[in-house]
Amino acid sequence: MVEYKLIKKDPNSRARLGKLNTLRGIIDTPIFMPVGTNATVKGIWQHQLKEVGAQIILGNAFHLYLKPGLEIMREFGGLHEFMSWDKPILTDSGGFQVFSIRNKKVSDEGVVFKSPIDGSKILMTPELSMEIQMTLGSDIAMAFDECVSPEMPREYAEESVLRTTEWAKRCLAHHDRSQALFGIVQGAFDKKLREKSAADITSMDFDGFAIGGLSVGEPFSITREILEHTVDFLPEDKPRYLMGIGSPDLILTAVENGIDMFDCVLPTRIGRHGTALTWSGKINLKAAKFKHSKKPIDSECNCKVCQNYSRGYIYHLFSRDEMLGKLLVSYHNIHFLLDFTGRIRESIASGTFKEFKEECYSRGLIKREVLLHEL
Repeated sequence: MVEYKLIKKDPNSRARLGKLNTLRGIIDTPIFMPVGTNATVKGIWQHQLKEVGAQIILGNAFHLYLKPGLEIMREFGGLHEFMSWDKPILTDSGGFQVFSIRNKKVSDEGVVFKSPIDGSKILMTPELSMEIQMTLGSDIAMAFDECVSPEMPREYAEESVLRTTEWAKRCLAHHDRSQALFGIVQGAFDKKLREKSAADITSMDFDGFAIGGLSVGEPFSITREILEHTVDFLPEDKPRYLMGIGSPDLILTAVENGIDMFDCVLPTRIGRHGTALTWSGKINLKAAKFKHSKKPIDSECNCKVCQNYSRGYIYHLFSRDEMLGKLLVSYHNIHFLLDFTGRIRESIASGTFKEFKEECYSRGLIKREVLLHEL
């Protein structure tokens, strides 16, 4: 189980400092959670995750159900033992992955689709999602929900909100509460539907609440607008999780709106393609201009990559398609986002969150529209 403790609120925004107590450790919030879809954060060893300050990581119920499967997970005693990770894990219910699959059939019972592994027919239900996550033994499980695509008509989004509510009830009924369980608020980009979903989901006995269905391709302004509106309907005494965001501008927007937890594959995904996060914004280390550079990726970063390797060396690795280049930039990017959120926590603690945000703009880390928005 988990227990959330609110430590301090920022006087100029909804940003808040907190602690999330779990059986496997205390998580300081706001916190970025690296994504380990297949029981691994791509390109990062588990001991390296601890080096860079990861307090909690994600696993994905859908992918782990397909491979290695529940039989293997039971044999190994759960996900922690399987991947040799003794800190907290949050597992996604698989809802987003299921709804990303084409040629699926959604009904009130669940979702029927073909396995991308062997083509076999699978019926994913709230009960099966709970069974998977209980078998994985994660510290925090997520309710099975329906994430609707932006082009769906309002009528479908309306039905989907009702379906997500009923599925949430079934998740609670089937779950044995051996782990914390978070409910997910949906409602597409419709404020009334978001209110309806939030009212329904927060009326249930969940340990925390997530906002789903955002950052799925919509403009930044819409993400921010729906987020701001939805947070008003979430309780203050439980953790709040915005699913699937990891860029510095979205993280700052989430935090200033009272979000405690967020996750994304962004740092390792862009890292594998040579893009590094720095305090001056993103840089493409595959660019020829870095060929002769003896500078580290970021002179302000104290990660092992920046302490030991140059931009010129990393450019060389990518130019020769060496695996090490991808590993180094992924490591740096994970470290950067964890350091970034650590500095956010420090700014909330010292009452300087607004100044920190302005500094991020002046450095070129975030966009002007993020800075100019005031709550």
